[in-house]
Amino acid sequence: MKINWYNHLYVGEKARKKRYRIIQEIRKEKSHSNIYVITPATNGNNILDIYPTTFFEFPFLKEETFLILGIAADYFEALEVAGRVIHDLYRKTGGFDLKIFLEEEAGKV
Repeated sequence: MKINWYNHLYVGEKARKKRYRIIQEIRKEKSHSNIYVITPATNGNNILDIYPTTFFEFPFLKEETFLILGIAADYFEALEVAGRVIHDLYRKTGGFDLKIFLEEEAGKV
């Protein structure tokens, strides 16, 4: 599995305290049921997906690439982080096209 990281990674309040450790464990493919990641949706009906890091243990995902937009220390924090992403998306683009948002943000780097 290949993981790409969003340049302006969204981090939950609880996850901020252990951000470095969480990122390193995700990179090493160590999973924890209480750590969640926020990614662009894999289907056309949603904007974002929220996954526990245990999701990445499935063998059929080994060939997949994921862009991690945010990390959270629990599911409720993941909902808050996803809400911040959606808020910023709408505020900056006036809509809900995540692809445009990510392209605009990448141009600012």
